[in-house]
Amino acid sequence: MSVTKDTVGILLLNLGGPDSLKAVRPFLFNLFSDREIIRLGPAFLQKPLAYLISSLRAGKTENAYSMIGGKSPIFEITTAQARALEEALNSELRSKNSEVRTQNQQNNPSPHFPISQLSVPSFQFPVKVYIAMRYWHPLIEEVIPRIHKDGVNRLSVLTLYPQYSVATTGSSLSKLKEVASGFPMELHAVESWYDHPGYIDALVDVIKRGLESFETNAEHGTQDAERGIHVLFSAHSLPVKFIEDGDPYVEHTEATIRAVEKKMDIEWSLSYQSKSGPVKWLEPSTEDMLEKLARKGIKDILVVPISFVSDHIETLYEIDLLYKKMAEGLGMRLRRVESLNTSP
Repeated sequence: MSVTKDTVGILLLNLGGPDSLKAVRPFLFNLFSDREIIRLGPAFLQKPLAYLISSLRAGKTENAYSMIGGKSPIFEITTAQARALEEALNSELRSKNSEVRTQNQQNNPSPHFPISQLSVPSFQFPVKVYIAMRYWHPLIEEVIPRIHKDGVNRLSVLTLYPQYSVATTGSSLSKLKEVASGFPMELHAVESWYDHPGYIDALVDVIKRGLESFETNAEHGTQDAERGIHVLFSAHSLPVKFIEDGDPYVEHTEATIRAVEKKMDIEWSLSYQSKSGPVKWLEPSTEDMLEKLARKGIKDILVVPISFVSDHIETLYEIDLLYKKMAEGLGMRLRRVESLNTSP
C-alpha cells in the first residue's frame, strides 16, 4: 500500500529464524551474542564465546531444521500475519469512513459546509504493517530506517510473545528503542497480551478443535472427544534466575491458562521445553511431564504450545517429531493444536 504523511505504522516483532541451513550458525551466533538473555562470562568474551557455542551447536541444529524443510517458516508466517492484520485494520477503517461520510451527508446536506467543522470523528489514517526480527533478517536495525524512509513517524509495536519476558519482549524492545532513538519517531509498544480476550478465545478455539480430533476409541476408554484427554500446555523454558529476578513470564503463562480454564472444562498440566546450557531451567520439562503422565495411565495428550503464536522449530520439530515419538514409546497418543498463525 502507498504511505502518506498520516499513515500509522504497526510493527510486529518476532524472534526470527534461519532462512536456510547456511543461516543456522550465524543465526545462533546472533542469539548467543545477546547478553540480555544469556551472559557468557565478562562482556568482552560474549561474542567469542557466542561464536564457539554457535559453531558447536550448528550441526545438530542444522539437522533439526533439515527435518522441517531446511529452514524456519517464521518469516513467511509473520509476513502473512502482517498482511492479514493490515487488510483487516484498513478494511475496518474504510468501513468507519463510509459510516462517517453517510452521517456527514445526513447531518449536512449542504455541500458548502466543510465536513472538517463537524463534530463527527473521522477515521482517515491508513495503516501500514511491518515486520522485524530480533536475531535474523529482516532485523530490527534494517527495518526501522526503512520505516523512517517511508515517512512513517508514528509506530505502534506489537511483540508476538503474548507473555512478557525480558528474554523475548524485553530484548526485542530494548533493541528497538536503541535503533529508533536515532529517528524522529513516536513509539507505542504493547508489551504483553497474555490475557487479552481475543487471544484467549483463539486458544479456546484451537483447543476445542484439537480435542475433537481425538475420535472415540474404545481401546483408550474415551467416552467422547473431551473426556480422557489431557491438555498439556508446553511453554518455552527460561533459566530459573530470570524468574527469581522478577521476570513475570511464569505468572503470565499461568494467567493465560486460568483464563482458558474459565471458558472450558479441561484436565491440564504445564511444562517447559527447549532448555539449553548448564544453568537451572524452569521445571517440569515437557519430557519429564510426558513420563509422569504416562505413569498416571493417561493415554491421550493434546499439546498446546502456549508461548508461541506461529509454527517454528519448537512446534514442528520438538513437539511434532520428538515429543510425539516419545509419547508413542510411552504408549500414548500425542497431538498438537494448530498454531494460531493467521487465525482471524
